[in-house]
Parts: sequence; C-alpha cells; structure tokens
Amino acid sequence: MKKLFVYLKGYGKETVLGPLFKLLEASFELFVPLVVASMIDVGIQNRDQGYIVRMCLVLITLGIVGLVCSITAQYFAAKAAVGFVAKIRHALFAHIQSLSYTELDTLGASTMITRMTSDANQVQNGVNLTLRLLLRSPFVVFGAMIMAFTIDWQAALVFAAAIPLLCIVVFGIMLISIPLYRKVQARLDRILGITRENLTGVRVLRAFCKEEEEIREFDTRNEDLTNVQKFVGRISALMNPVTYVIINLAVVALIWTGAIRVEAGILTQGMVVALYNYMSQILTELIKMANLIINITRAVACGNRIASVFEVTSSQKQASLSPARQEGAPCVEFRDVSLRYSGAGEDSLTGITFQAGAGETIGVIGGTGSGKSSLVNLIPRFYDATGGEVLVDGVDVRAYPAEELRGEIGVVPQKAELFQGTVRENLQWGKPDASDDEIWEALAAAQAQELVESKEGGLDFAVEQGGRNLSGGQRQRLTIARALVRRPRILILDDSASALDFATDAALRRSLRDLPYSPTVFLVSQRAASIRYADRILVLDDGRIAGSGTHDELMESCEVYREIYSSQFRKEDA
Repeated sequence: MKKLFVYLKGYGKETVLGPLFKLLEASFELFVPLVVASMIDVGIQNRDQGYIVRMCLVLITLGIVGLVCSITAQYFAAKAAVGFVAKIRHALFAHIQSLSYTELDTLGASTMITRMTSDANQVQNGVNLTLRLLLRSPFVVFGAMIMAFTIDWQAALVFAAAIPLLCIVVFGIMLISIPLYRKVQARLDRILGITRENLTGVRVLRAFCKEEEEIREFDTRNEDLTNVQKFVGRISALMNPVTYVIINLAVVALIWTGAIRVEAGILTQGMVVALYNYMSQILTELIKMANLIINITRAVACGNRIASVFEVTSSQKQASLSPARQEGAPCVEFRDVSLRYSGAGEDSLTGITFQAGAGETIGVIGGTGSGKSSLVNLIPRFYDATGGEVLVDGVDVRAYPAEELRGEIGVVPQKAELFQGTVRENLQWGKPDASDDEIWEALAAAQAQELVESKEGGLDFAVEQGGRNLSGGQRQRLTIARALVRRPRILILDDSASALDFATDAALRRSLRDLPYSPTVFLVSQRAASIRYADRILVLDDGRIAGSGTHDELMESCEVYREIYSSQFRKEDA
C-alpha cells in the first residue's frame, strides 16, 4: 500500500488542508460543553435570560463555523481521494498494457478487472475517510479527556481508565479483521471470474443446457463469499456493542462520581453536564474511529492487492533502439525454436526451423493443439521463444522495439474482436490516419466492401461492442480489413477465415496474392483447401514440423498431411 502513495503527488495541499479544517471543526466542537456548562451555572442558575441568549448565539456561531470547516475539509479530502485513485487507475491500466501475454495469462482478466474497479473504489473510500477522520477522532478523544482534566482531575480519571480499554477493543478487532478482508476480496475475484465466463459464454451454456449447473456453481461460490463476509461482519459488529458497554459503564461511574462531588460542593451541575458531554463526544468519535478502522483495513487490503499487480514485471525486455537489418536475409526465419508456456509441463513447440522469403505465402496446418497459433504468435513477439531464435530480416525479434516490430505486422487472431464505434473507427486501429480511400481498398481486399456498402451509413455504420450486430463471417472480414489497412510487410491470418464460405475464402486468397505491396503471408487454417496453393505448407504435429513443402510434395511424403486432406475430401478427389 505504501508504494501507492507516490500517486498522491500533486495533492499535497489537499492532503494538508483536508485534515486541518477537520481539526478546526473539532476544536470548535470541544468548546461546546464549556459553553453549555456556563449557560447552566450562570444563566439558568441566575435566571439571566440575556446571558442564556448570548450563549445560544455563541453555540449557533460555533455550529456554523464548524459546518463551514467540515464542508471545506470534505471538498479537499474528496478532491485528493478521487484524483489519487484516478492516477492509480491510469497507471495500473498502463502497467497492465506493458505486461506480456505470459503475465496476462497468469493474472487473469477477472483479477485485473477487480483491481481496477472494486479494489480501487475501496481505496478511494479509505483515503477519503482517512483524510477527514483519522486525525479528527483521536484529536477529539484526547482533547475531550484533557478538557475533562481541566474541569476536575479526579472525575476525569474515569476517562483515563475507559480510553485504554476502548483502544484495546478497537485495535484488537482491527488486527483480526485485516486477514479476513483479504479472504473476502479473493473470493470476490472468483465470483467475478465465474460471472465473466457465464456472460461471455452464455450462448454455449444455453446450447448445451448447462444453465442449472452453472447456477449451482455460482450459488456455491456466492455462498462461500457470503459466509466469509458474515464471519468478518460478526467480528466487526462486536465493536459497537462492546464500545457502548464500556462507555456506558464509564458514564455511570462519571455521574456517580460527579454527584458525590457536587454534593460536596467541589463541582457544579454545569461541570458534571460538561463532563458527560465530553464522554458522549468520546463515544461518538470512538464509534466513528471503529468504522473508520474497518474501512481503512479494507482499503489497505485492496491497496496491497493493487500494489501486487504493480510488482509484476514483464518477462519480456524491450529494446529501445532500432537494430541494423541484414540485407538479403529471409523475411522471417525460425532457428530450432522451442516454446513452453509458463507453468506448463512440456513444450508446446519443439525444434521448429524454417525460412519465409519476402512475398511468400506460408500455410500452417495441423490437428487441434498441434501448435499452429503458438508458432505465429512468436513472430510479433506475443510470447518469447524459450529456445532457439525467431528472426525478422535476419535480426532476433527480441532486438526490436515492440512498436517497430508490430508496426510492420498485421495480425488477425482466431477470435474476431471488434470494438464499439463506427466501421471507420474500427479499421483505423490498423492505421490511425488512414483515409477513406485506403479503408475502402482494404475492405475490397478483405471481401467486405459489399458488406459495408449494404449497411446504413457505410463507413459510419455503428458496430456494437464485440460486433454483436454482425455475423461471424462479417466480423472476420472486417478484422482482416483492419489488418490490411496498415499495408503490413508480414500478414498473419490465424484461422481467421473459418466462418467464411468456400467461395468467399477462395476470393480472399486470390485478393491476398494480388496485393500490390506483396506481404509475407502466414495462413493458419484447419482447411486443407485454404492452404493448398500456398508457396510452402508447414504441417505441425504435437508441436513439431511433420512436413514442409508444396501440396503435391506433401501428398507424396507426409502421412499427417495426407490424413488431414483425405478426411476433408473424397478419396477419388484426393
């Protein structure tokens, strides 16, 4: 949590003025019992109505000044808390964006969403309350005790006995609650993860009639969270009744002692009322402090969880200078490359070696789980090879600055992901300054021109979040167009035409071959027909290259390729 305080920089004035105005308000509040005591001992005892009116005006003045100080303190505290957490969110989002896929896979989306929303809100609430009450409550407690000693030190001994007992209760419950709140937040992560999976996969759930099963799973997790929250809630709930018991016993002792000393003529009735008011102030402030400590405890736990994300560093080291490229080197080259994902028991890729020249089309095919996506993900350095080298223009991809490397690569992932906005805005992700002519050119190459022209508004057609208002094939064509807008030197199509019919797929492949800038194309597909006419086909089997060559060569030499091809075409065609 301490590491997050750096984001309070720039709010020094607010962090000082907020507590300062609260202390001013508390100072005026401490004078109220003395004014009431004076009103009783002088005004009421002497039946001096003018004096009583003057004291009432003093009370009203103290109340108005205290209210102004309180509102001012709230303004500064809220400004500091909101600005502090806004900076944390910006920094956290930027930090998450800097992490490699390995760390993102490890942390999980639900965990990071919880950190940026629920946890950040708890920290904001905790900082706000801390600036307003952390100094005020102890100040009033000890100030009231000191004021009580100025009235009568023997009667004030009751305060000296009650306050340590109250502190033991408050801080004891706080120490017990801190680890329990961590458990609450961890279980909240699980709930969020289940909810996210169910919402994103709702169509699959309904298709397989898994609604009841998922509801039971959610209820189990929710019940687990509820039980932990109830347990920590019961412990926290002990604070108020225990403090009330201690305070009320102290009030009984105070009134008993005060009555004896009034009868002895040592104290006046107004002084006893003042002592009672000071005890009431202490009670009120300790209840506030108890609730404050609960909120601070929760905020610290959430702040530590946010700080733990900042402590995660990317496993990829980024170069800062552009490397010198080798003339005449292959566009892409793999040299004995291996890949093992973090936490995996075995390699996903082993001994991958091949070259791809400029303008070549490389088809990648293989069974499910054979490592096709893993292979192409190494080229833009989404993951780092755990063995061997991946080179672009004769230079290891780890020697390139990430922006320079990925700026030359167009990637169309397996899942077609579109964002809320217009078609134009989605395609300008590929090239922010792309003109309408460039966008239409990319749409034509991706076989999506007629699609956009048929939509109301054309390029201004509104795409809903995730492209919900488009079919799977339409989304795929738009994502391909988004990659083509930047005119990449290397184009990676990771099974991105699976939802297209065969005619559209064939037209797309023809248009890719005819692109004027002749990119090196990596075409990953489950369809043998899609990669049949590639310049070279890589056949993967269990993370290894089982065959490499043209379609005709592989039909002669590669058993794995023959099986794939024969399973998709009639034997007489094969």
